[in-house]
Amino acid sequence: MTAVTMTMTAREQLRALLVELNLKGMARALDDELDRAERQAEPAVNVLHRLLTEQAAFQRERRLVYRIAQARLPWPWTLDTFPFAKQPGVDRSQIRALAGLDFVRRAQNVVLIGSTGTGKSGIAIGLLRQACLNGYTGRFYNAQALFDELYASLADRTTTKLLKAMSRMRPIVIDELGYLTLKPEQVNAFFRLMEQRYGRVSTVITTNLDYPSWYEMFGNKPLVDALLDRLRHQCITIRIDGPSLREPMPCPETGTPLATGASSASAAQGAKKPSRKPA
Repeated sequence: MTAVTMTMTAREQLRALLVELNLKGMARALDDELDRAERQAEPAVNVLHRLLTEQAAFQRERRLVYRIAQARLPWPWTLDTFPFAKQPGVDRSQIRALAGLDFVRRAQNVVLIGSTGTGKSGIAIGLLRQACLNGYTGRFYNAQALFDELYASLADRTTTKLLKAMSRMRPIVIDELGYLTLKPEQVNAFFRLMEQRYGRVSTVITTNLDYPSWYEMFGNKPLVDALLDRLRHQCITIRIDGPSLREPMPCPETGTPLATGASSASAAQGAKKPSRKPA
């Protein structure tokens, strides 16, 4: 035993061992639990059980923080904060059922189709966050960024490695799959990704294009036939027919919505010109 160890109390030695073993949760709770045990004259097994429970909770918390970071969620939205009351085009009970994550366990896909601003991304992000909270490791991708990453992997010959990593993520959210500028190589790489994920892991897609319009977007009918055949085989399709949730900002003085873009310019011009009387 070294001189340094001999000068340490038993409690200090125990804490040093916990830190050395990277048992940070137990080290964090050590003093409180030992003080409690001394006051109540508790058996050592009770103290050890509580310390191990604290360590397990600490590790779960760290893993959750890691999963949330790896998911790259762009906004802190949850299904609890989704404005169901403002979006009659969304069936609350259906979304709540999806939050149970049976679709992830069954490797089913979810496709959310609707106009801009109807809440597709909010639902997708909420489902991904829910999956992270329940132990799944997923990832959020903007559609264009995903296609660009696939294209870049072709240049440095890392496509196989990238697709293998993406094929393990459950689920992946592909957001804003719409009118994109795509090269044939990107389309082919995307098909390979979806083929590898087919029947194994879940994919959540948001898009403003219904399935027939995908032929124009990808520009390859045989490939789109094969893609849709796989995607829709085990798929929950949700079509959102409702208003945009992006309300215009009210004018501070009048409380009326502020005009933007061309509409504001037209309004300004209209205010300068006197109205003409009908002939």
